[in-house]
Amino acid sequence: MRDDGTLDDPYAPSSPTTEPEEGTSAERTTAASRLRAYARDLTGRRRAQVALATGVVCCLGLAAVAQVRTEDAGAQAREETSGAELAQRAEQQRASRSLDRAATPSATPSASATSADPDTTARARKVVPAQPSDPAPVAGLDDDQMENAEAIVRAGRKMGVPRRGLVIAVATAMQESNLYNVASGVLPESQDYPHQGVGWDHDSVGLFQQRSSSGWGPVGRLMDPEFATRQFLTALEQVPGWQQMRLTDAAQAVQVSAYPDHYQQHEWRATRVVDAIVPAGR
Repeated sequence: MRDDGTLDDPYAPSSPTTEPEEGTSAERTTAASRLRAYARDLTGRRRAQVALATGVVCCLGLAAVAQVRTEDAGAQAREETSGAELAQRAEQQRASRSLDRAATPSATPSASATSADPDTTARARKVVPAQPSDPAPVAGLDDDQMENAEAIVRAGRKMGVPRRGLVIAVATAMQESNLYNVASGVLPESQDYPHQGVGWDHDSVGLFQQRSSSGWGPVGRLMDPEFATRQFLTALEQVPGWQQMRLTDAAQAVQVSAYPDHYQQHEWRATRVVDAIVPAGR
């Protein structure tokens, strides 16, 4: 029973007091505030961690890029240095080769002169006429005959006679003396000079059986293979059109032999001999 005389209704819902309701609301407010504060703090920490991680990744990336650029720059610098060194070495080599080529040869060859520049040596070979070689006998000749053939070729080369003239000269000597330096039994004085046999065809002597009495020259000179060759080739070059003639006709125009066609049989052997002494193209 309340003070006002009203009976309390036992079935009526009890009315909560104000204080408990106020206490409950305050607690919820405080809890919510704490929860929001915790959430903000947690969010702030996560953002800081993310920012830190992002900053670390960026720093690592920048460092890697810087290292790569540094390595690339170093490699490029090394390549440029290496290229510059190679260019400098090549320039030095070109300069030294130019000095070698421009050097004036001294009277006494030095050690560097003995090891000549291959290019210079090759160029010198082109300028200097090739000298006849000293091959083994060919075409059935013996050593004396081959040596006499070489003497004919050397003399002709000194005169600048074409290869055709050398072949004609060797073939003529094959017919006249069988390529031996023959003295004459009619001219005893011819036997005072080096000779490889004695013939009896009038006063004919030497490789080409030339007669001193016909104006070919002194006996002693005609016994010299080089002089006899010069006499024959000089007369051959005075024959008009000799290079276009048959070999036997060109030889006969000089020798005036009683057997004008006999020279032709020696052409193939003479050609082989000349080719052995002075190979084609030289």
